[in-house]
This record gives sequence, C-alpha cells and structure tokens, in this order.
Amino acid sequence: IAITDEEAMASGLEISQLEGIIPAIETAHAFTVLQKKQFKPTDIVVINLSGRGDKDLNTYIDYFKL
Repeated sequence: IAITDEEAMASGLEISQLEGIIPAIETAHAFTVLQKKQFKPTDIVVINLSGRGDKDLNTYIDYFKL
C-alpha cells in the first residue's frame, strides 16, 4: 500500500494529539495504512511503535510550521 509523506506526517500528528506520543515517521506510515485498509470486526491489528519520534520532532515542527 503506497503512503505519501503528507499522509504519514498527518498520521504522526494525529497520533501525537490522540495518544500523547510522537511516533517515528516510519511508524506514522504504518498508522496511515489503517485508514486505507478494510478490516473485519474480528481482525486483530498489531503495530510496533518502533523508533523514537523525538528524533523526528524537528521534522514535524518544520513540516507543520509549529
């Protein structure tokens, strides 16, 4: 599933706002897949929050002009 950088950055910001964590940008790509893929109610989805989003903090700040 192709994910754009814009979609990943938006997902990263959303996870930060909802969960209070800063996901690494690579992990934000994985979260974006949840919005594009159809799951059954019985499906179990596991996402590993790998990496440290604090290392990407300046990238988020620059991207969103925060």
